[in-house]
Amino acid sequence: MSSKDQKQELNPRTKSFEFLGPPGATLITIGVPSMIYTLYFACSEASGGCPAPGLFSDPSALLERVSSALSSPEWWASLWDTEATIIYFAWYAFCIVAWAILPGDWVEGTTLRTGGKQKYKINAFSTYFLTLGLVTGWILRFGPESFTFIYEKWLGFVTASLLNSVIQAVYSYASSYRSGALLALGGNSGNFIYDFYIGRELNPTIGSLDLKSFNELRPGLILWVLVDISMVCEQAVRRGGLNHVTDSIWLVLAFHAWYVGDGIYNEPALFTTMDITTDGFGWMLSVGDLAWVPFVYSLQARYLAFKQVELGPVWATAIFLTNATGYYIFRTANNEKDHFRNGKNPKNLKSMDTKRGTKLLISGWWGLCQHPNYLGDLLMGLSWSLPTGFNTPITYFYVTYFLVLLAHRQTRDDEACEKKYGEDWKKYKKLVPYRIFPYIY
Repeated sequence: MSSKDQKQELNPRTKSFEFLGPPGATLITIGVPSMIYTLYFACSEASGGCPAPGLFSDPSALLERVSSALSSPEWWASLWDTEATIIYFAWYAFCIVAWAILPGDWVEGTTLRTGGKQKYKINAFSTYFLTLGLVTGWILRFGPESFTFIYEKWLGFVTASLLNSVIQAVYSYASSYRSGALLALGGNSGNFIYDFYIGRELNPTIGSLDLKSFNELRPGLILWVLVDISMVCEQAVRRGGLNHVTDSIWLVLAFHAWYVGDGIYNEPALFTTMDITTDGFGWMLSVGDLAWVPFVYSLQARYLAFKQVELGPVWATAIFLTNATGYYIFRTANNEKDHFRNGKNPKNLKSMDTKRGTKLLISGWWGLCQHPNYLGDLLMGLSWSLPTGFNTPITYFYVTYFLVLLAHRQTRDDEACEKKYGEDWKKYKKLVPYRIFPYIY
């Protein structure tokens, strides 16, 4: 077999498209940054409130305002902030340095098509705690007013994160053409736009730094919590100190900080997810990790910084219990799956044999529906929006978007499993017919 044939066998051409192919990839590539900015201008103090005046009541006036803004050089200039850009890239550099110098075990991921395994350094949790410690010490020393700059320079930080996303997506695409690169099965179509979006190389690296796993858990995810902290500080300055901050924004910060901490603490579980094992690293993951997560997922905290909501003990307890229920389902379901994959079965869960020699869980949480972890995730997402009240639908964007995202991910997973297991997958779906919501969907 010639070297060319071996290369084609290892990296076969992608024959089917997702996201409606190149047209869909083009729309999403443009649409994601546009949506991040839109959510700010639709719901911010600077734009007149949430929703911004005229957003729903007077579409023609809104279109006129948008047209005027887009044709204004001053408006475009307002999206850039040099100081915010310097701070953002300093933050990213800090994450790299922390990855390099903090102690951590090196673990192997799943077996690749080459027969080898990618190695990952596990120290995201220590990076998270180091960051929180430094930020907490800074605020206690210099006061909450010293950490409101993320709120004040929001647009500049968004632009800086998008710039970083572009740089990494371009680098990953270009480096995928080097000799010996292992490509993602879904990102080698030959169409530039689609491959750039979906990710052409499976595991782009710089030295021993795996870009995909690094970006997934560190700079964007931890920044999400730092954004929330800045929003708490902004509200504290307005209300006369941290002891006067509302219960609603404390709940949002606590929920987000716990969620991020839990994900980072369970860092090894990341290496069996579709993002790591299947998807390449391109624009989709880079902009999602670096820009979308910190600046869209923190929308509720940003809203509460200028629109303060007092919940009271009864409503706050109800929201807390909603979050706790979602987390319990999410974590126990994932633990069942991880134990089972690692050859453990402390709950004696039932499973179904397949012709591939693997087993599929059909009891416990995984007997109620195919993705109980998604159900838990959605309940937690709902609890993040509830503290904002019901004055605007915009603060419920996250849970709405997440429902669409998880439904689409479930469809992708279903297609992949049908190809993998064939008739066995059809048998499995008869045993576990519900996808995300037991007895509903």
